[in-house]
Amino acid sequence: MITRIDDELHARLKALAEAQGRSMNDLVTEALRGVVAKTETALERRNRLVAEGKLIAFEPEGEAPGHDELEKRSRGWGTAVSEALDWTRGEW
Repeated sequence: MITRIDDELHARLKALAEAQGRSMNDLVTEALRGVVAKTETALERRNRLVAEGKLIAFEPEGEAPGHDELEKRSRGWGTAVSEALDWTRGEW
């Protein structure tokens, strides 16, 4: 698929993808899936993102995981979360 978008939108998509540590293709593909998957409920979307490794969800019952467990679960993410937070704060 080839599409034309303006330079500003392209730059914003690129920055968002980089901040999330993923490709622009992955970001746009997920957005388009959301557009066509009108029957997907919020819970189904959550479960799909968890299954794809794009979201970590904690069950409300029991205690929240400790620092060591969170570090273990997020191993391999690199700096994507910190960069995404910086980006949303306008620190780029």
